[in-house]
Amino acid sequence: MTVGNSLPELEPSRAGAEDDAFLALHAERETVERALSLAHARQRFSQNPDEAERAKAEEADLLAQLDRIMTRIRAAEYKRRPGARRW
Repeated sequence: MTVGNSLPELEPSRAGAEDDAFLALHAERETVERALSLAHARQRFSQNPDEAERAKAEEADLLAQLDRIMTRIRAAEYKRRPGARRW
């Protein structure tokens, strides 16, 4: 089951720093996704070509950040699975 902003619901027995870090990753993802939306809107609706170009560069940077965050989220989700292998 999910909660409000599509974060996985946590089991009561899984409290602690690991859960806090997992939730922090999702909060960071949400922040970057919002910034991406704003950068995209600035590209589409800016009347200043320089501002649109800056927004395009910002979008590329934000996409790289989002990729790194999503990779970390996938790794954290794998670790949370029962019987997950620890290398």
